[in-house]
Amino acid sequence: MKTRVWLPVLLIAAAACNQSPKMNRKPHQWPEGVAAPVAEKIPHIRTIHGDTVTDNYYWMIDFFKKGPDSSKVTDYLEAENAYLEKMMAGTADFQASLFKELKGRIKETDESVPVFKNGYYYYSRTEDGKQYFKYCRKKGSLDAKEEVLADVDKMAEGHAYYAATGFNVSPDNRLMAFGVDTVSRRQYTLYIKNIETGEIFPESIENTSGGSAWANDNKTLFYTSKNAETLLSEKIKRHVLGSGAADDVTVYHEKDNTNYIGVSKSKEGNHIVIGSSGTLSSEYYYLDANRPAGDFKRFTARRKDVLYSITPLEDRFLILTNWNAKNFRLMECPLDKTEFTEWKEVVPHRAEVLLSEVDVFKGFLVLSERKNGLVQLRVINRVSGDDHYLDFGEPTYDAYTGANPDYASAGLRYHYTSMTTPNSTYDYDMLSRKKELKKQQEVLGGYNASDYETERLYATSRDGKKVPISVVYKKGFKKDGNAPLLLYAYGSYGLSMDAGFSSSRLSLLNRGFAFAIAHIRGGEEMGRYWYEEGKMMNKKNTFNDFIDCAHFLVEQKYTTPAHLYAQGGSAGGLLMGAVINQEPELWNGVIADVPFVDVVNTMLDESIPLTTNEFDEWGNPKEKDAYFYIKSYSPYENIRPLNYPHLLVTTGLHDSQVQYFEPAKWVAKLRETRTGDHLILFKTNMEFGHGGASGRFDYLKEVALEYAFLFALEGISE
Repeated sequence: MKTRVWLPVLLIAAAACNQSPKMNRKPHQWPEGVAAPVAEKIPHIRTIHGDTVTDNYYWMIDFFKKGPDSSKVTDYLEAENAYLEKMMAGTADFQASLFKELKGRIKETDESVPVFKNGYYYYSRTEDGKQYFKYCRKKGSLDAKEEVLADVDKMAEGHAYYAATGFNVSPDNRLMAFGVDTVSRRQYTLYIKNIETGEIFPESIENTSGGSAWANDNKTLFYTSKNAETLLSEKIKRHVLGSGAADDVTVYHEKDNTNYIGVSKSKEGNHIVIGSSGTLSSEYYYLDANRPAGDFKRFTARRKDVLYSITPLEDRFLILTNWNAKNFRLMECPLDKTEFTEWKEVVPHRAEVLLSEVDVFKGFLVLSERKNGLVQLRVINRVSGDDHYLDFGEPTYDAYTGANPDYASAGLRYHYTSMTTPNSTYDYDMLSRKKELKKQQEVLGGYNASDYETERLYATSRDGKKVPISVVYKKGFKKDGNAPLLLYAYGSYGLSMDAGFSSSRLSLLNRGFAFAIAHIRGGEEMGRYWYEEGKMMNKKNTFNDFIDCAHFLVEQKYTTPAHLYAQGGSAGGLLMGAVINQEPELWNGVIADVPFVDVVNTMLDESIPLTTNEFDEWGNPKEKDAYFYIKSYSPYENIRPLNYPHLLVTTGLHDSQVQYFEPAKWVAKLRETRTGDHLILFKTNMEFGHGGASGRFDYLKEVALEYAFLFALEGISE
């Protein structure tokens, strides 16, 4: 399911080994006589809209529901893990070698580019052999003495999972709030630290989003409180130092359970802003940060099919909105007249350009736009009105603004990467228009970008749409149909999967694989309409686009079905389940990470975390038309006696986004129903959740497993 996107390890890992892409291929010998687990069948009847369905594996929800079959569920998951270990035993040494190779590309002792805020330079750094990081600052100069604000390596000791987030220093630089999750369900406990003494205040606040916003009095903190069962962000509360969490005042309570809410502080420092937003509408409230005990004012009322967000400036509000502007436009209004009737246009709507974000400075606006599927950064001088675009110079890439907390600055921090360019941090002078590379991700072991090639292709979908594809491979790759190719996509929630660098991916490319990203509908790469044509009652366009991209790559001889692989996670795992139901023999192997594959049952159960937030994305199956449309593509509902490809499926027992029972049921039903004898392997991480391991190296073991699975199918053993 779910809107908090699963970030694929293929896209975010860190790169390079100079092996030849011509590897000796020897057919992998899978163990014989190892029986796969057979899940018990306990019929459960679902009847709705006159449609009756028998679900033999519904009982697997019991661990989540704390039902009588809880131990039976974990026993089954452990049996699947044991089966995977036996089947992959022949790759154990190779997996260990791959892990060492992947880890060996990462610079263990490293430091982020410092960000200047309110008199201090803030940065994080990592040390050899340590899984986590230290969050630090220096006063006034980078030559000043270092203050370690949070030693996460030490904090994480004794925890199988540990995530620290939301580091937020008070305006007087004396206190720091931060959130901690030790379960991997994104339920953070909020702590407050006295930086001068090192003391952690006694009033910890449980079940929050992890973020917070300080008022200007340095003692009032606003935060987002979650519903303990549904995990919905439900209330914004005000905490005053020295009081207990039970005394915290609710300043906003969201009654619409299809909306997400959050609270933040404006960049110019004078406003606390509450945002409530769903897929189709939004609403904002604001408060003078100098008067934290006051009442929040509504900016303008939510309206059907109107999205907006606000950015306070010193003398006005900026509004980014789709009101009469499908691809969004930028508007403004006075600080004291915020109703939509007072809004004036600043940047008009353009049919060919999506306006996605705005960053503000005292003298400049920086707009993040999308045109022809690519990010553009546009700088507008607020005094002269002159504007210009940054030039990136590659056919496919990703670029985005970084941390720019200094409102008075004329310097823009931005990040750039491509499928051949490691992650790079730049400082750009918006007056002189000169840029300075502050840091580029260092790839240990040697990496030469000129050894690799990237392309931007366009496949024609069955309804005539041009679907972009980003491809990368090592030079020497032959387009003769004999090479392996891994095709990745996500395709939901309007989240764009841009073409970034991955050092882990080099282990694929160096062994002869090409890697491709299909920028399919459901994302927002080509504008808002691209998203709307891949959601709700148009969802099947997402699956068709992916299949059509695969056929295009085969037709262009990048690969053949015998060497074609696919991967997606979360909502991208739904994509994987749908496409193998449609064309099972198009793929030799598929990796489905934390896949959202039981769409009907999950969307019918509002007790499952985040379900109600998703109705505007998938539809509400309690409505007849939505039910039958969702049922027509939901992977679990459409398993048939087909020769499915080899499958590797992963999940986490504590996943708060896509619950473990969805892939568990899917795997059991696939094994029961499919024809053929291709492998179906299923791994449950019994300690983690949606994002996998929290340490910066542990997740590489999962990457090594997935790569070993692909290499075994290709007969690559070294």
